[in-house]
Amino acid sequence: MSEKLPRGQLAVLIIALMATGIGQSLVFAILAPLGREVGMAEIQITSIIATSALVFAVASPRWGRLSDRIGRKPVIITGLLGYTVGTVLFSSVFAAGLAGLLGGWLLYGVALAARCGQSVIMSGTAPGATAYAADCTSARYRTSTMASLGTANSLGMILGPAVSGALAAFGLLAPLYFAGVLSASAALLVWRAMPGLTKAERRSRVPSRRMRYLDPRIRRYALTAIALFTGFSAIQQTLGFQLQDQLQLDGVATAQMNGAALMVSALFTFVVQVTIMQRVKAPPKVFIRSGLVFLGVGALFIAAFSSFVTLALGMAFFGTGLGLAMPAITAGASLAVAPEDQGAAAGVISACPAVGFVTGPIAGGLLYPLSPVAPTLCGAAIFFLTLILLTLTSRS
Repeated sequence: MSEKLPRGQLAVLIIALMATGIGQSLVFAILAPLGREVGMAEIQITSIIATSALVFAVASPRWGRLSDRIGRKPVIITGLLGYTVGTVLFSSVFAAGLAGLLGGWLLYGVALAARCGQSVIMSGTAPGATAYAADCTSARYRTSTMASLGTANSLGMILGPAVSGALAAFGLLAPLYFAGVLSASAALLVWRAMPGLTKAERRSRVPSRRMRYLDPRIRRYALTAIALFTGFSAIQQTLGFQLQDQLQLDGVATAQMNGAALMVSALFTFVVQVTIMQRVKAPPKVFIRSGLVFLGVGALFIAAFSSFVTLALGMAFFGTGLGLAMPAITAGASLAVAPEDQGAAAGVISACPAVGFVTGPIAGGLLYPLSPVAPTLCGAAIFFLTLILLTLTSRS
């Protein structure tokens, strides 16, 4: 193991993860108005995200263990190609809905199946990339390296809304087709530029054991990540509805403003990851707790917004919290396990956001008809409760 991952290889991993990050942010920005355009109810729209996230959560640990056996590179490439094909199919389903060829529960069922099929394959990219970075990085640089990988998702969340806003003028589906082309290009780059395991290294690698979310070594990190993304997704997946209803926007304007709000959050996440997380040396638990404080405060601002300025302030706190917490969670779990279990641990931690996206959107979709601010206040409560539990159970 080298001290630090070579810059060229780190750049390739960042591009691969950024491609899927852009695609995901595009979906989050346009799915609410797109679903309404084809007549879906709020709970149907959010359940597409939730169900596909469940599939992702089940598949991701298996991809992580598979990468321990066959290598990180083929798993990363497979995930990117799966994202490409799945995005094209998902977009085509909604194209049929907009054209009147599909509708009602049939449209919902086909869209759900397409998104779940995509999730099965695309879930290989993140654990493969995370484990690759862990293989090549010493404990001293693990947190900063994971923060560097985190910038990929942040850049995706910054660029995705910008692309979404620009391409939405050509139709709500244009951004999704763009995401498919981007992930295919990233797969080609990984194939050409990323070194893989030699035959001797593959033979000498000890296959990892199955790792569970409640494994004592990573339990605190896994449960914290699940709680964090439950609150995050409940807020994120209903923000489009809140914007459209409160500001009386049409579908395209909602996608553009929702994308702008997500871009503010991602910008602050990126800044934190390239400054604080690269320079400040502190235990992962310090960053995790600080992140939860920022997330909770941000959620309270989002709940109270009456203008885009207030919303942007809340999203800035939100992004700062994510930038502090998630790299620390990933690094903490990686440091807690042996080298032969890096793939398994990466698979579990990569799946935790997806587990949060199972419960969060469903809760948000059910709470939103009761009150537009109910999902956001629920998210704030989750952040602060998690912070309290971590503090009370700290091993110091």
